[in-house]
Amino acid sequence: MVRSPRCRPAVRRGTALATAAVVASCLVPALAPAALAAPGAPADRLLARTAVRPALSRERFYFVMTDRFANGDRRNDTGGLSGDRLATGHDPTDIGFYHGGDLAGLISRLDYIKGLGTTAVWITPVFRNRPVQGEGANASAGYHGYWITDFTRIDPHLGTDEDMRRLVREAHRRGMKVFFDVITNHTADGIDYAEKQYAYRAKADHPYRDAAGRPFDDRDHARGGRPFPELGPASFPYTPVPIEGVTKNPSWLNDVRMYHNRGDSTWEGESNEYGDFAGLDDLWTERPEVVRGMIDIYRTWVRGAGVDGFRIDTVKHVNMEFWQRFAPEMRAFARRVGTEDFFMFGEAYSDDPSFISRYSTAGRMDAVLDFPFQSAARAYASQGAGAEVLSRLYRADDVYTDADSNAYSLPTFLGNHDMGRIGYFLKQDNPGASDAELLRRDLFAHELMYLTRGQPVVYYGDEQGFTGRGGDKAARAPMFAAKAAQYLADDLIGTDATHARANFDTGHPLYRGIRTLADLTARHPALRDGAQIERLAQGGVYAFSRIDARDQVEYVVALNNGAAPQRAAVPTYSAGMAFTPIYPKPGARATSDSGGRLTVTVPARSAVVYRAAGRLAAPAARPSVSLRLPAALGGRAEIAAAVPGDGFDQVTFAAKVGGGPWRVLGTDDARPFRVFHDLAGVPAGTPVAYKAVVRDSAGRTASAQARGTVGGR
Repeated sequence: MVRSPRCRPAVRRGTALATAAVVASCLVPALAPAALAAPGAPADRLLARTAVRPALSRERFYFVMTDRFANGDRRNDTGGLSGDRLATGHDPTDIGFYHGGDLAGLISRLDYIKGLGTTAVWITPVFRNRPVQGEGANASAGYHGYWITDFTRIDPHLGTDEDMRRLVREAHRRGMKVFFDVITNHTADGIDYAEKQYAYRAKADHPYRDAAGRPFDDRDHARGGRPFPELGPASFPYTPVPIEGVTKNPSWLNDVRMYHNRGDSTWEGESNEYGDFAGLDDLWTERPEVVRGMIDIYRTWVRGAGVDGFRIDTVKHVNMEFWQRFAPEMRAFARRVGTEDFFMFGEAYSDDPSFISRYSTAGRMDAVLDFPFQSAARAYASQGAGAEVLSRLYRADDVYTDADSNAYSLPTFLGNHDMGRIGYFLKQDNPGASDAELLRRDLFAHELMYLTRGQPVVYYGDEQGFTGRGGDKAARAPMFAAKAAQYLADDLIGTDATHARANFDTGHPLYRGIRTLADLTARHPALRDGAQIERLAQGGVYAFSRIDARDQVEYVVALNNGAAPQRAAVPTYSAGMAFTPIYPKPGARATSDSGGRLTVTVPARSAVVYRAAGRLAAPAARPSVSLRLPAALGGRAEIAAAVPGDGFDQVTFAAKVGGGPWRVLGTDDARPFRVFHDLAGVPAGTPVAYKAVVRDSAGRTASAQARGTVGGR
């Protein structure tokens, strides 16, 4: 017997031989490991699972930069500091300084946010920042929150600790969750080098040295098995010197030995994890003191503020061993203080699914921000790429599948505070386009995001047609009346409004369009996290089915990025089935033909959604399955299962590594059926056994087994 498909294991998996096979903790505890290997239907039914949908796979996020959203208390604009803008950080005429938004303002606008259909609010870091860094023309303020000096206090520019607690209470009262944006990779710039040089120095040329001058590799100690060496004055490639006047909290952050001290990152190779992030002090996250210190910092906020989860900044710049400690400990602590479904998603800035997925599998986070989606969505909705760009994106979803997570929890987005807004991309990609065309494309991009798998994220201001002129500071105009000349010159899509006044218009066509999409997916949750099965990728038309495994009612979604309507015959699971249009508006029923094809007309740069009148019919034949292993097992090995036919099937994979127990690797609910088994660190020659169990829509099962050896067949 299997628990609810929405169960989440209490222990997440790791990698290598000790933990390479996943604890099947969604199965009843009485399940004997040997039963997984037994042939026949009873054992197959014990193993067969519904593809996991964690508690957080149906959220609709709204991402807010607090300083740029709403000014509820002008008394805190200067953060309690006196002097000019270089002392206080406040100058609303400069796009690189504090503008006055705060937590009180955010609280005052929660109903506006909820009205968009939002269920979760993600806010930029709110801890105390170094007010200003840099000199002359390079001077800029910490309004964005990523230059933290005090991890124990709310930045006084934004409000107080009580304001933060009140925000969480008020959001929860409205049925919305609150997510902190947190940082473990770096702090504000508080360390200089005596050498006054900052070019990155590699470990091969400049190894770390212990107090006796002996070189050592910090990676040998990152897993916590060996004590970290004592350090001396000559332990680092550079001689770290505290910058006068910059004090950090907790106090251990003032110890220069807690940082890598290797110079500025080049954004390549080793420096990605060891280099300073544009001068920001890069924490030595291989050190156990840093791991423990960061866990203690954020446990305090989980208990004290009652937040529902974290968006974790710059995860690819931190070693994997850190995440393998941090994520499980944060999740376990949250449970102890009453937050059962604490959710963490990381920012790994890359459009390579194989790379970023390692942080939600090996790294034990719940999900990662879906940069590959952003890239494909822009190509399809803004640049006119064919539907194949979406097909390639979703074919890669299996790299995210493990025993307790998959691609359905990924937060998807169209633009952000670093790269720029979707409105900016639309204008850049379509020079000379009319406002009407830009508006249509903008809404079309949101249709794509809301109707496909993942948890959609709206970047504040996108619902008001904000555009900007690029990334970073250019993409951070305030929702309240702007005073910076650059923002005042920006165009807005879908409105005659400007940034000279506040923009909280609930009648804006984008606000209304996004709210309609949110309401649609709330009424039909299969559109939020039902299995997504590709049906058609032809020219500019992309069509797919969405099916909730319990309800087994098929939805058909078709998108068209062309400039003219397109007629498409979309395959479905049911012949002669009536389908009712439910988006963009109700209409006359259509019926699938004898081959199960549903013919639909998709307007230009639009989406349509149809819902079947009944459940899936039981397949005529019982299922069967076969397993295929790669020529050589190792790394992230692709384990594939072939299931004849084209019904709605689900395949659960399990593995037994060496003499270890059988463990579940994951369940796939869309063809091609596969998982990627992480065998990193498993010695060559280790035998591995695999089992795949298919369960069809009628609940019937079949299984297959195969064996291989790490490093060979």
